[in-house]
Amino acid sequence: MNPMFEEIAWEQTPIGELILRRRRLQADGEDIWEIKLNDGYLMSSQFVDGEIALAEMALALAGGDALDVVVGGLGLGYTAEAVLRDPRVGQLVVIELIPEVIAWHHQRLLPLGEAVAGDPRCTLRQGDFFALAVRPGGFHEADPDRLHDAILIDIDHSTTHFIDDASAGFYSEAAIAALVAKLKPGGIFALWSTDAEDPAFVAALRRILHEVQVERVEFDTPYRESPAFNLIYLGRKP
Repeated sequence: MNPMFEEIAWEQTPIGELILRRRRLQADGEDIWEIKLNDGYLMSSQFVDGEIALAEMALALAGGDALDVVVGGLGLGYTAEAVLRDPRVGQLVVIELIPEVIAWHHQRLLPLGEAVAGDPRCTLRQGDFFALAVRPGGFHEADPDRLHDAILIDIDHSTTHFIDDASAGFYSEAAIAALVAKLKPGGIFALWSTDAEDPAFVAALRRILHEVQVERVEFDTPYRESPAFNLIYLGRKP
């Protein structure tokens, strides 16, 4: 039987202490996988409905085949794996700031490591997604002018609650416009959030994108009586 708690990996990174761990709430319960950065959670497999919905909702709006998709943020890989489950996806590049997280997938330390890192359609690239999003050049080093069918973002907790303060400037209208320039006409922008709707961010999206919508994804949690929720911001490039 697996132990109730196991610390699988520990790293000291430039942005803090990074821990990969596995635990159980009960001896016969399911494994819960978690990535922690300092005292906060980057991701937990206990609550992944929103991350999966981010991929499914975005790709439901994307037309065509051989879709070219970018995901900002790797974490435990649930968004990336949900993208790869769509047979229309031809290529996926996932941009992850922390190299150790990419290494854990390549080393198959995570349950979705094989599904993500082992899929030939998928490239895991270390880099600052926000910096790549706003500057000239693309998400593919060998093809800087490449345009994409969908760009999905699962990095910060929300548009006002950041993992690292360096990303605060990304949620401006100018930064979003620079990112949207990397989409094909009709391409899909999608962003995951764990906080309440941000009216200023929605207004900025509506000045740049068509068909802007904010979808609520509810899920049960043992820590409260009412369902918890995530939000998915979606829009289409004109």
